[in-house]
Amino acid sequence: MSKLTVGPWIAAQKLPSRDVARDRHAFLARVRTREETQSVAGFPLVGLGGSCGKPCFALPYLLTWTDQNTQQLEELAERYGCYVEYGVYPHLKLHENDQEVGAVQDWTTFAMVYLRPGYERAEELLVDLADTLKPA
Repeated sequence: MSKLTVGPWIAAQKLPSRDVARDRHAFLARVRTREETQSVAGFPLVGLGGSCGKPCFALPYLLTWTDQNTQQLEELAERYGCYVEYGVYPHLKLHENDQEVGAVQDWTTFAMVYLRPGYERAEELLVDLADTLKPA
């Protein structure tokens, strides 16, 4: 699999320069991009991370963290050359440079996965996370 295909869609919405930060019309032009529904591997893109700007995908189930599924998450992370950092929710970070490539959030009405769009295995990771964390 590959990087996420939504990179250009996300880039089109970002502030191109501080010169237009107060330009309402420029903002309205950028957000028109959101009228196009996006998904990756069948998972709907529901937004972007507020602080990180990573695309966020909805999983089709609720998620409650347990000892078993956090162990499974750690095993999955190792297969991707990552470790799990547990903050408010788990983040997957590369061993080689501590770069965050993904995070899984469970404290809303549905589970969500945030992914770095430029990560070479992002789509594959999304599918594997969904399969691994799916409740029995």
